[in-house]
Amino acid sequence: MRLWFSGTEAATHGERHMPRFFNDFRSGTLATGLIAALLVVTVVPASAGPFNWFKGNKGGGQTQPQPQQGSSGGGLFGGLFNGGSRAPAHESHASELPRGNAEVAMIVNPALGLPTLTTRNIAPTRAAIKKYKVIVAQGGWPMVPAKAMKPGSRGQEVITLHRRLEISGDLVGMSIPNEYDAALVAAVKRFQNRHGLPPTGVIDSKAMIQALNVPANVRLAQLESNLKRLKKLAPRASSRHVLVNIPAAQVEAVQGGRVAQRHTAVVGKVARPTPELRSKIKEVNFNPYWYVPRSIIHKDLVPKGRQFASRGQDMLAAYHMEAFDLAGNQLDPRQIDWFGEEVYKYNFRQQPWKENSLGFVKINFPNSDAVYLHDTPLKSLFGKPVRFESSGCVRVHNVSALVNWLLASNSGWDINRIRNMKATGEQLSVKVVKQTPVYLAYVSAWSTPDGQIHFRPDVYGLDAGAHTASAY
Repeated sequence: MRLWFSGTEAATHGERHMPRFFNDFRSGTLATGLIAALLVVTVVPASAGPFNWFKGNKGGGQTQPQPQQGSSGGGLFGGLFNGGSRAPAHESHASELPRGNAEVAMIVNPALGLPTLTTRNIAPTRAAIKKYKVIVAQGGWPMVPAKAMKPGSRGQEVITLHRRLEISGDLVGMSIPNEYDAALVAAVKRFQNRHGLPPTGVIDSKAMIQALNVPANVRLAQLESNLKRLKKLAPRASSRHVLVNIPAAQVEAVQGGRVAQRHTAVVGKVARPTPELRSKIKEVNFNPYWYVPRSIIHKDLVPKGRQFASRGQDMLAAYHMEAFDLAGNQLDPRQIDWFGEEVYKYNFRQQPWKENSLGFVKINFPNSDAVYLHDTPLKSLFGKPVRFESSGCVRVHNVSALVNWLLASNSGWDINRIRNMKATGEQLSVKVVKQTPVYLAYVSAWSTPDGQIHFRPDVYGLDAGAHTASAY
């Protein structure tokens, strides 16, 4: 999402007459101008598509977060502007990860693994291309029936699964073709790990079936497309960097050629993709304001404000928001004529608080797309196997640990102080002493020196020839 006051759009909407605090925001400590926002989200998988759990499975699928009656499932602007009426009393816009769910625990605690953006992956990826050319030449692999399978299962579908995993190299050692035995469980886990799926060892989701049934020639095309990206990006990657791998919806903090941290993330939806870019992380903002983009004011905020006004309710108070006129004067909510045209010219911001759409911290780096990394009150989204939910920015699970890593060279900063910033709500912008390169990259297929060949969904359809890899 672009800044509402950047470039030609800013001129269109009256940049010259912007309130003083908005100009301060642009030119002061928040000079990167990164105030784009993550907007409409959902906390449940879609009712159809590759991540819809099979009915009746016992692999944890039925414990996925479910919407409450009357809730749109968003954060501030999911719940506020995404349909439905809001009661006068405040309702929470936050959501937590479900407890006691083994699959969610696997998703939000990924193994460190090996770095993605490194020249050491170029030769293995070339080798993977050769391997997949042979597989394609030999006819590829069979399509696995869309049936739930687990230890003890038998039947033709299990025989087909055996053959599928043998061809891709996931099934090794002795295994009985008509039995879902220990060797097959290990093979399924190996396949799931390579495809960024929870390593449950069972076939219980459409995501797994979709991943199994992407044709070998499509996987080959993914590898060939991504080899070009690796050859271009990997030689430029610093020994210490942060990588947002968009198709993986993960964040890597790399130090000295090793992954120091790996975080589950939420990245841009197809209609509002996270851009590819490289920059340097220069600043961390604790408990920031959220400045509402002009397009959101027009499309969402004003219509919802009118709904509240028609019921005699104060939307701004309900959502800890403030309004300012063009001169920068803060408006009394009672002054606002929600049904007039002047309201479209006002500027709005959300105050720092526990349910601020940006969470308690934002990680800034200069870029023309006005995107950044940040916290979120919508923790439940991190537990989903597919996390293409944002408007372009990147939400980071366990962001405190990443901030601690970034501020390691800043005197007086440690994890306890960072947690205290969250607890107290103190506003503070901190310049990063050791500015760290950050890469937002699109790597959906690669191989590592350990011989593992990894695939992620080509969610934005950028892999030449890989027309069906977006399924997963």
